[in-house]
Amino acid sequence: MPTQRSILPPLIFGIVTTAILLSLGFWQLRRLEWKSTMLTEIQAGIDAPPQPIPAEVDPSMKYMPVAVTGRTTGEEILVLSGTKELGGGYNIISGFETDDGRRILLDRGFVTQDYRRTPRPPAALRVVGNLHWPQDKSSSTPAPDLEAGIWFARDVPAMAEMLKTEPVLVVAAEVGGDTQGVMPIPVSIEGVPNSHLSYAVQWFLFAATCAGMTAWLIWRIRRRTY
Repeated sequence: MPTQRSILPPLIFGIVTTAILLSLGFWQLRRLEWKSTMLTEIQAGIDAPPQPIPAEVDPSMKYMPVAVTGRTTGEEILVLSGTKELGGGYNIISGFETDDGRRILLDRGFVTQDYRRTPRPPAALRVVGNLHWPQDKSSSTPAPDLEAGIWFARDVPAMAEMLKTEPVLVVAAEVGGDTQGVMPIPVSIEGVPNSHLSYAVQWFLFAATCAGMTAWLIWRIRRRTY
């Protein structure tokens, strides 16, 4: 029969490993609570009453609800995009001159492929939306195809340089005036990942597997005959 000493190393290893895996699972649950609270706060900020665009704007104001009135300039950037309901198309980023004389970027929303070349001359609009600094661009994002007039990500500084505006982007949620067939796509937290629950479940499953394998190994050792 095996000695107590021969059982001890795998038992200690199994207990320690299982404890570590369980602690990682509980850590992910704490992260889940933190992320859920953060998303709730972001949504509350998105839904807050709109205000005029501050004189000084910076990325810490991301999601701030604002209201602006003015005119589109007729200059625009088409960003390759798509929706579940309508399929592929483009986000229309227009130059926008506010009534108080500022030139900003306005993400008016979405058009399908069929409306890519539809003329959109200057139009007076009343817009309620949110300041935004999208993180669409990554190291693998292609450079804009300026010949075709198509961009592959919303890059605020580059778009502002292209349309000669401030590096300020308002994503429209509600538009009054001639929308010219552009459908607003409001800022939303739906695209913000919150996978901590699935990670927690994975760690707990690993812990259960480790505990089970440890119990099986101890059982085998105890039944081993020489």
